[in-house]
Amino acid sequence: MPELAIILPTLNERDNLAPLIDRIAAALGDIAWEAIIVDDDSTDGTADEARRLARADPRIRILHRIGRQGLASAAIEGMCATAAPYVALMDADHQHDPAMLPHMLDRVRSGQADIAVGSRFMDGAAADGLANQDRLAASGWANRIARRITGMDLTDPMSGFFVMETDRLRVLAPKLSGIGFKLLLDILAASSTLKVAELPLTFGERRSGQSKLDRVIAFEFLTGLYDRFFGQIIPTRFALFGTVGAVGVVVHMSVLALLFRLLGSDFLWASIGATFAAMSFNFWLNNALTYRDQRLIGFASMAKGWLGFCVTCSIGAFANVAAATVLEARGVYWLLAALVGIIIGAVWNYALSSRFVWGRY
Repeated sequence: MPELAIILPTLNERDNLAPLIDRIAAALGDIAWEAIIVDDDSTDGTADEARRLARADPRIRILHRIGRQGLASAAIEGMCATAAPYVALMDADHQHDPAMLPHMLDRVRSGQADIAVGSRFMDGAAADGLANQDRLAASGWANRIARRITGMDLTDPMSGFFVMETDRLRVLAPKLSGIGFKLLLDILAASSTLKVAELPLTFGERRSGQSKLDRVIAFEFLTGLYDRFFGQIIPTRFALFGTVGAVGVVVHMSVLALLFRLLGSDFLWASIGATFAAMSFNFWLNNALTYRDQRLIGFASMAKGWLGFCVTCSIGAFANVAAATVLEARGVYWLLAALVGIIIGAVWNYALSSRFVWGRY
């Protein structure tokens, strides 16, 4: 049985896998290990490459996820799929050095720490792989926020490279949100009693392919924080859906003012144009943010999704108006009646679009 399982979440990392497995094997030597590649249905054949490697080496396994994405949720699934007593999380792009794994494992195995973390920012470390100044700055502010949340004076609580006992992870798993890209922060926030050991990491350059970190990563970080503290009160995805809808109201009013007041269009046609503009904006933003892990890609999928979203929102608008009208007619204060109508329409739109546009509740 393997002593250490290395979890490798992947999305379009085909060319990185084989050389990374070679580096892991060389670094771990006599330590019994397995690598679990959790692929989010990559378009470049990463899952097929993982299967090819697995046929040649029984220490390699593949979990091929369909219809969902996200580094944190992929890592949790991989960690819960092993019988090894210790588990490691690392990137598949070669920015994390496998040579550190024996040292990290030794810290946890000896009881010196509950979790051993590769830090990019402690003395002796180097973050050359964060050559982009935007990424370096984003990592800095995210780490400052993370230290306040966890109450731990760590140099890199946002690291994506760590080792811990698998049983401990399984105990914490039901408490983890699985949202976003930084699982370590979620783990530390869920259990403030963990003993953490940081080891200096030389954060290397990506070997092949493109970085998955884009401007939306900051949004995902904030989403993860919201889910951690408020997700049990109002579900995170519904809160995002409602926020996008509120922004859509501003878009609607802006387009209406442009068409009706500035361009002199008939109010009816201006209202129709503003409605479709707001629906289109809401669809685009929900696809990029609210349903980022299930987002539609490609012209055909986007066109079909947009049409379904417009139909769904049209029905929701009818439900909104109908409910508000009935309540007001029965003596409910008009402002309260309107608010109830808005909530009913929002819940309707969320439920139907989640099911019929993005595929699931």
